[in-house]
Amino acid sequence: MTAPLSSRPRVRIPPAAKAGEIIEIRTLLEHPMETGLRRTPDGQPIPRDILARFEAQANGETFLHIDFRNATSANPDLVFHARVAAATDFKFVWTHEDGRSISTSVHVAVT
Repeated sequence: MTAPLSSRPRVRIPPAAKAGEIIEIRTLLEHPMETGLRRTPDGQPIPRDILARFEAQANGETFLHIDFRNATSANPDLVFHARVAAATDFKFVWTHEDGRSISTSVHVAVT
């Protein structure tokens, strides 16, 4: 069994919105995104360590899915928008290429 991802995800999302409002969502997961192509100063290969995908869900339904590739920068910082029609439970899941994952959830109330 592999260990869970160790970084704590960060999400910036408003705690409340008006019905029909489009909100900005910012997510960040500190992760090296090492391709396995680089070497240490003494010539040893740095092992591959890459996130495979990101998924954003609203009330259990996926509304954004991103597949990461070798060219994805370290510490993926994602900014996207969602329309909030009613109170919404958002869930964000980052999955490593070896199957480990980490997630966080946020509730947005409607005022």
